Amino acid sequence: MPESPAIPSRSRFSPSAPADSLRAKRRKDKMNDLILTERHGPVLRLTLNMPQSLNALSDAMLAALRERFTALASDGATRVVILRGAGKAFCAGHDLKEMQAARVAPDKGAAYFLNLFQRCGAVMQMIPALPQPVIAEVQGIATAAGCQLVATCDMAVAAEGTRFGVNGVNIGLFCSTPMVALSRNIPRKQAFEMLTTGEFIDANRARDLGLVNRVVPHADLSDATLALAQTVAGKLGAAVKIGKRAFYDQIDMGLAEAYAHTAAVMQENMLWRDTAEGIQAFLEKRHPDWQDQG
Repeated sequence: MPESPAIPSRSRFSPSAPADSLRAKRRKDKMNDLILTERHGPVLRLTLNMPQSLNALSDAMLAALRERFTALASDGATRVVILRGAGKAFCAGHDLKEMQAARVAPDKGAAYFLNLFQRCGAVMQMIPALPQPVIAEVQGIATAAGCQLVATCDMAVAAEGTRFGVNGVNIGLFCSTPMVALSRNIPRKQAFEMLTTGEFIDANRARDLGLVNRVVPHADLSDATLALAQTVAGKLGAAVKIGKRAFYDQIDMGLAEAYAHTAAVMQENMLWRDTAEGIQAFLEKRHPDWQDQG
């Protein structure tokens, strides 16, 4: 008796497979529209691309950021990331229209609001966990969760005239989650003043307080940020990675624990072939021959 013909697998021939593939492509295309990418060698520039909403951290934007950061965690080709906003603003925080729309739910939006702030917090925590330094390139305004995003990045370069604020108190919503990042960047009394008055600070004040590293003319913003990124990218990549991880590990430790932890990190670093080569090259006044940029 002849064998029965093989039954085609569902994943290859069923109507749902092309539909699933199409949906996945549409999700990817939407993410690519929301966050534009531009590569400069080992530097990857990500642009929040919702200028019509001042690059608000909508549900879709948070999801797109999560996907980008997830991919970057294992991206060996990228050594530094630049994060900026399209149009006239860096980021204006959460999407208030989306938030108001959630109030029609039977619980008046309670479940959505908690989930939203938890999702946003999770995305923010991905930035210090990334192996690459992340530099915010800031122009226009950075308000509420947008200011939180600047404070969360490892470094920030701002254009002259940029304004920063945690302004939620002006509409009756204290910026409690942005406060977490802000209060870890600037002195507590200045953070509390910003949070309770809802007033903006300018770029120079933000630099003086430690919220941003550098302030440059608007016309020079992209070039200045890229130059900083390329300087960092030119270092031994593996050393920058281990250093970034140690920086965030030690910062909340007690003094003795922090010294013990970083001594072990430096011991590991010293045993690398490229570190030995870097030190020898310095002593011999030549460029190092690094084999593993990491």
